[in-house]
Amino acid sequence: MRKSVVAIVGRPNVGKSTIFNRLVGERISIVEDIPGVTRDRIYAQAEWLTTTFSLIDTGGIEIGDEPLLVQMRHQAEIAIDEADVIIFLVNGREGITAADEEVAKLLYKSNKPIVLGVNKIDNPEMRENIYEYYSLGFGEPFPISGSHGLGLGDLLDEVVGHFPEKEEETKDEETIYFSLIGRPNVGKSSLVNAMLNEERVIVSEIEGTTRDAIDTHLHRMIRILL
Repeated sequence: MRKSVVAIVGRPNVGKSTIFNRLVGERISIVEDIPGVTRDRIYAQAEWLTTTFSLIDTGGIEIGDEPLLVQMRHQAEIAIDEADVIIFLVNGREGITAADEEVAKLLYKSNKPIVLGVNKIDNPEMRENIYEYYSLGFGEPFPISGSHGLGLGDLLDEVVGHFPEKEEETKDEETIYFSLIGRPNVGKSSLVNAMLNEERVIVSEIEGTTRDAIDTHLHRMIRILL
């Protein structure tokens, strides 16, 4: 059956990759205390109670017209378009920022269910920090802590409650797995995009633009004439 898709979206350094890794149960996305580490879309399967779904980690959406920022925003927009439900993640220690408001404007246009997660609420005394986030207009903010795993159950209950009805089950075809490996700046990302015929990963002349391992599906029909 088709799995529902959830995208985690927000400005840089609010803890998207930490939440992503905790929900999928393993460290897939790179986590650092500096903004802009995640740039491409990262996909994995997550599960809550009896429901499995596809989860997307995205790079931080920033205000600016630098080529890399524009491409990161574009990747996040693709994830928003694919998602059935969006987790809008903010940093509860810093209050609402101009970048949060920029992300909110983008999400208003999506017409998708938005679940607002206020991250880094690491103890009960910090819960009062969530109230200002009502002003973003996405309903109840959910206080969570990615580093301690607090509040994620309530957040996921809300997320799963927005899933569409399950479609009929379809069988997966046999899959062959392969990796594309090489030194930096030899064109791996360009080749991946050409093979997929889409902008799956960011392409830049800057070495090390792609930092995470990117998993994706490639569908090709191969005909052998005998």
